[in-house]
Amino acid sequence: MGGWNIPDAGTAGFCVWCASLRTSVAGFFMNREPSNKRTKPLSRVTSLANLIPPVKSAPLKRIGQTIQRSISFRGDSRPEIMAPWPRGRHGAPAITKRRDSKLWSETFDVRVDQMLSSKEIKRQEAIFELSQGEQDLIEDLKLAKKAYHDPMLKLSIMTEQELNQIFGTLDSLIPLHEDLLSRLREARKPDGSTEHVGQILVNWLPCLDSYNGYCSNQVAAKALLDHKKQDRRVHDFLQRCLESPFSRKLDLWNFLDIPRSRLVKYPLLLREIVKHTPNDHPDHQLLDEAINMIQGIVAEINAQTGESECRYYKERLVYLEDSQRHVLIDESRVLSCHGELKNNRGAKLHVFLFQDVLVITRTVTLNEQLCYQLYRQPIPVRDLEWEDLQDGEIRLGGSIRGAFSNNERTKNFFRVTFRSRGQLQSYSFQASDSFNKQQWLNCIRQAKEAVAASCEASYPGNPLSEQAASSLEHMDRSDSDVSDCSMDTSEASAECLHMEHSDLAGRPLEV
Repeated sequence: MGGWNIPDAGTAGFCVWCASLRTSVAGFFMNREPSNKRTKPLSRVTSLANLIPPVKSAPLKRIGQTIQRSISFRGDSRPEIMAPWPRGRHGAPAITKRRDSKLWSETFDVRVDQMLSSKEIKRQEAIFELSQGEQDLIEDLKLAKKAYHDPMLKLSIMTEQELNQIFGTLDSLIPLHEDLLSRLREARKPDGSTEHVGQILVNWLPCLDSYNGYCSNQVAAKALLDHKKQDRRVHDFLQRCLESPFSRKLDLWNFLDIPRSRLVKYPLLLREIVKHTPNDHPDHQLLDEAINMIQGIVAEINAQTGESECRYYKERLVYLEDSQRHVLIDESRVLSCHGELKNNRGAKLHVFLFQDVLVITRTVTLNEQLCYQLYRQPIPVRDLEWEDLQDGEIRLGGSIRGAFSNNERTKNFFRVTFRSRGQLQSYSFQASDSFNKQQWLNCIRQAKEAVAASCEASYPGNPLSEQAASSLEHMDRSDSDVSDCSMDTSEASAECLHMEHSDLAGRPLEV
């Protein structure tokens, strides 16, 4: 029987064999785990990382710095699988494609035997950051054209004229930055280090004058883009792009604003290179010259962009009657700040502080275009005084309503006061938060100081300049002495317009 030597049944040998078999089987089952215990099935190994136990070790150290990395086991020959195009707003979220941060010392594998000082390594890192930033910028500009402009034109989601208005001269910026990247790469040695960049920058920076047209167009471009987002086809297309991996969770305007962001970053990048460049290095003087050049370029572009912004909003002011027109509005070339505020009745207003006049408006839509309708007369800054109101001090729509109002609704108010035809009048405004309120007060104070300085320069000793420079903090007026002209207007149709491209939020290109 299969080689087993089994004695005949009924014999003494057979009984001994059976006893031996029972002992062996019992011992086998005693050494096994109970059969009713659940066992975890062997799972498929999806990553080599699952087979490697965690090991505690000191972070990898490089010369002059400590680098901590996470290790990814991905075969170089295996293509990266991209998430499918989302078919709806509620589809599975796409994996965000994030841009890896690269360091010079990692990219070129700096060795100890190169004998580089810590300061020199930091200098090389700063130069490499400049170069890498140019490459990233070029990729983003090309992406904006390939993933947004071209498909929307091909699918007739927007007209060619609308796309030209929104994208402006973006195409012309790509070769400009490709030129700088090419020069920086040519100056790089085989070991990855760069000795001189000063002359390259001095020769290249004048090209940035071409940013004038692009930045000056941004106010109109942003307004048109916001308006077109109300179109369902435009909104759906942009939403699909936002949910796709290539966007890195950035919307179209983020891509269109990247050149401006890059422009204001140049002075910081150059200062970082100078900081780690020895004083006796030939580049030091050239880099100082380059910093002065870029600051002048940014200031000039900033001024032209400010004038373009001021002109854009002046063209969209709507006057209910000719008496509301004011020569100070026509002569204004600078828009100090603007944004949404509420009066003490909760009505939304859009307030503009031009260099010499305060204009209070309500947003309206005319011919599918957002405009700003004036209420009451514009207020010359020279006649304006301001007062920071304590939380809870303002009354909302009357004493009864104010007595039972929520404390949150009586916060962040300030008051502007002026004389009109001999009568003292005031407007009370509520900002969105305390920071926003303080920014408004700072802008008003700076505008008054500028007017006072101008008056003093034009008419030395003129009491008007002293009056304009005085602060309302020294004035003690009761509510009965002041006519509160808070306007009873309806809710504005547009949502809150943030104070973009204005001094209130920081001038767009201010260094």
